[in-house]
Amino acid sequence: MKKIKKMAIWVALTLPTLLVPTGCEDMFEPAIENNKTENDLYNMPLWATGLLGHAYISNPLGAWSFNDVATDNAVSNDAGNGYRQMATGSWSASNNPMDQWQYLRASWQYINLFLQIAEGVHWADDELVAAMFKDRMTGDALGMRALYMYHLLLNHAGYTADGQLLGIPILTEPENLYSDYNLPRNTFQECLEQLNKDVEAAIGLLPEEYRDISSDAQVPDKYRSNGVNAGQYTRVFGTNASNRMSARIARAVRAQAALLAASPAYSDASGVTWETAANRMAEVLGQLGANPVGELDPEGNHWYANGSVVMNLGGGMNPKEIIWRSDETNSSDLESTHYPPSLYGSGRLNPTQNLVDAFPMANGYPIADAASGYDSKAPYTNRDPRLDLYIIRNGSTAGPQNSPINTSLDNATNNDGLGKAETSTRTGYYMKKLLVQSVNANPDVTTQQPHYKAFIRYTEIFLGYAEAANEAWGPTGTGSHGYSAYDVIKAIRARAGIGKDNGDAYLESIKDNKEKMRELIRNERRLELCFEGFRFWDLRRWKAPLNETATGMSISAGAYTPLPNVEQRDYQDYMYYGPIPYSEITKFSNLVQNAGW
Repeated sequence: MKKIKKMAIWVALTLPTLLVPTGCEDMFEPAIENNKTENDLYNMPLWATGLLGHAYISNPLGAWSFNDVATDNAVSNDAGNGYRQMATGSWSASNNPMDQWQYLRASWQYINLFLQIAEGVHWADDELVAAMFKDRMTGDALGMRALYMYHLLLNHAGYTADGQLLGIPILTEPENLYSDYNLPRNTFQECLEQLNKDVEAAIGLLPEEYRDISSDAQVPDKYRSNGVNAGQYTRVFGTNASNRMSARIARAVRAQAALLAASPAYSDASGVTWETAANRMAEVLGQLGANPVGELDPEGNHWYANGSVVMNLGGGMNPKEIIWRSDETNSSDLESTHYPPSLYGSGRLNPTQNLVDAFPMANGYPIADAASGYDSKAPYTNRDPRLDLYIIRNGSTAGPQNSPINTSLDNATNNDGLGKAETSTRTGYYMKKLLVQSVNANPDVTTQQPHYKAFIRYTEIFLGYAEAANEAWGPTGTGSHGYSAYDVIKAIRARAGIGKDNGDAYLESIKDNKEKMRELIRNERRLELCFEGFRFWDLRRWKAPLNETATGMSISAGAYTPLPNVEQRDYQDYMYYGPIPYSEITKFSNLVQNAGW
């Protein structure tokens, strides 16, 4: 085993602050450095766990990115927004708002260090408990390493000039002063194989979910046969560990990676088929029961909206919609950033007319369909209920007092109107999704509400299954799973309130047409997952157009005038794959850049 030299470990998330009294001696003698050697870590499990804590500090899902601003879904009224600059022509290998290379690979080192020492750490005096802690912590680290791999592939995998689809250099042991840092990138397929290997190992070590148990009969067989009782099991795998990496989360990461690999941008060299991706999604959905579609959470399309529900979750528990989430925080930050100015917000994310037009009519027909009944003079009448759920438009009400919002050009009352101030909308719309409307963002009388960020939702997995199943077996094919893409999309649209009066006639009209169903599935994904950081990656993996000009709507004297050119996009064809940082390419000769960068 390689020796770990002295290292300083940040364990702020795992250890309380130690208050040590000081004396006069401290003024004349240097304090003992708080560095730990390998032997220290073996006998101090909390310090060893601090290594793994870095994986959570660096969780790529940990913060809102709002990268919809880099797509046809939204623009920002903040001229300094990195995604706005990126979308309008400043994206380069040395100026990359999507860069995860150094950040995640640095934290990957901590995971590898942890995996190196985990076997020998004295996790507990009770040998049975110690063995379970070793399993849990090792599985946790492997699952997080798989998550890192997925996000590094999202951001940095790509074809090189000689036609190879490459990922990252695979490292399964920690580096030290004597390591060879000038490593070539492994192939995309090899990276997927490593991800799948880590997930499979994590699944064998982790529970599906963390829960307290009261009966020895509830202890899993592999531990009960060794004499583990309910109390011992709960100590290790109880709700105190909720929202750590679990077998269910690891399966979801594997399913996300399979969907990416089966997509047009990667499928030629990934070795992954749509059928494999559908099966991976079904493995996750199978945790819901024999009929997963029947278990779709009826509240799942507005999981964020009710602060009191979030507050009452308790113990790290998850609503039915959520596979993985952040901890709750009492905050008004999202609202003060995204509310319209009249609600004391900065209105930073402005949904586009492109996105508004993607919402169908309530009868289920796209607005461009002659059967839809769409009226351009009353464009928000009889629309998909999700439009008003997710987007503030002219005439919407919002905020704790259900205040009317006037986004018109001739609004003389406040700055909510189009282009009135730097915090006003550029498109005629403001974001409503994700905001808890009971928050008062007035700095004089601010009221906060609990929020959390959904890392992985079941709706995402349902939509991933629908996409892959449609490609693999057609709209109504089921493979070995008993439910089809059609079944999933029908349930999601019914939950949204689509087609109540006509049995969703549009869906019925296309259910035997694979191409039309593909178009609908992609659109449903766009709507259900808007502002959650999916659209940019979806457009790229589909090889769909990136340069659709962002549009808006101007309203004056009650008349609606489309704004055809709010913001032009300036992407090049090679930008379907992100760059390796320029600084890394110049340092390491064996790192090959993706083509075009």
